[in-house]
Formats: sequence, structure tokens, C-alpha cells
Amino acid sequence: MPDDRLPELLSAARAARSRAYAPYSGYQVGAAILSAAGGVHAGCNVENAAYPVGTCAEAGALAAMVAAGDRRIAAVLIVADGPALVAPCGACRQRLREFASDDAPVHLADASGVRRTVSVGELLPLAFGPDTLAGREHAG
Repeated sequence: MPDDRLPELLSAARAARSRAYAPYSGYQVGAAILSAAGGVHAGCNVENAAYPVGTCAEAGALAAMVAAGDRRIAAVLIVADGPALVAPCGACRQRLREFASDDAPVHLADASGVRRTVSVGELLPLAFGPDTLAGREHAG
């Protein structure tokens, strides 16, 4: 990912984070995805009184990307405030892997900016992804 797109991703994730619906935890998260086609797609967490029904910011950004017609992730940025860096939950790591290669960068940020960058492969080693099913029909 070109470094000149990082500020744009951070801005989109921050804007999405500001609109998060987190009345129960108070923990607002924003995510932005840069697609391989160059689009920026953002999402925020949406909590629900029935906790398992909530949606992660990464899932929202992925849904926006797919709805826009994009299918490949070039980079991801996730932003939240707090003493510890926010990283995708296990389910979102798998969701990201569906559309990203192992070497796609995932930037972890807080109010001060990007604090760490890891790859999808580092977040989900030995992942089960579309390439695992090579030779089988894939609807994506």
C-alpha cells in the first residue's frame, strides 16, 4: 500500500469510529479498508443489547467494500482509544483473510495515529482461506 494513502485510511476510520454505536461498552472502533481497486471503505462497531448480535467495525467495512463491488483488500486500518492496541477479533481475522493475502498490512491505531503494523498472516497464521480450496469452484 502506498504510504500516501495511510492518512486517508486513518481519516476514514476515525470518522466511522465517531459514529459507532457502543452504548453498552463505550468502546468505539472504526475500520477502513483500502481495496486493491483503490476504494476506501469504512465501518464502525454496532452493539446490540443481545451482545452476540453486535457487529465489528471490520465486518462493517468489509460489507461496504463488497457492496461497492470490490473483492480484494490491499490494506486495513483499525482505530480505537485505550491503553491497549485494538486488533481484529478472531472472527474478523477470518473475514479479512477471505479477501486479503497473507502479506496485506493491517495498521493498528489510536488517537495519536498508527502505532503498529502487522500482516493478515501474522494475525491469522496457517489460515483457512480461499486458496485452501484451490481447484474448487469459488463464488467470489
